[in-house]
Amino acid sequence: MGAALPVLTACGSDDAEAKAYPVSYSEAEWRKRLTREQFHILREAGTERPYSSPLNDEHRKGTFVCAADGNPLFSSATKFDSGTGWPSFWKPLAGAVGTSTDYKLGYPRTEVHCAKCGGHLGHVFDDGPKPTGKRYCMNGAAMKFRPA
Repeated sequence: MGAALPVLTACGSDDAEAKAYPVSYSEAEWRKRLTREQFHILREAGTERPYSSPLNDEHRKGTFVCAADGNPLFSSATKFDSGTGWPSFWKPLAGAVGTSTDYKLGYPRTEVHCAKCGGHLGHVFDDGPKPTGKRYCMNGAAMKFRPA
């Protein structure tokens, strides 16, 4: 491995792309490693259609990992049904994600990206459940599930 509904639509932040990450590949290599949808979401900050991910209905115990590099991102214990159509969590695993500010819609939003490869995962909002009050609204295609 080398070195790298309007409110919920795709983001476009350059902050995550500008940083060096432990896992990094050329655009051509990312395209080989990822499906077209995964590439669009993880590398181009796209967004999948709501309710299109099978991970919305994943309720087993386990870990949600980055589809690009296998980095563990979220425990199933923090997943909840936000009613938005995207897998949602109230807390990531320690050190699993990074954030940056996204202005694609003309106002600031907090983009969430994989701390290992910088891939776009989704956004975090302040309307989640206790104990954090956060809603990490993630694209299912950006993740894979590993059962416990």
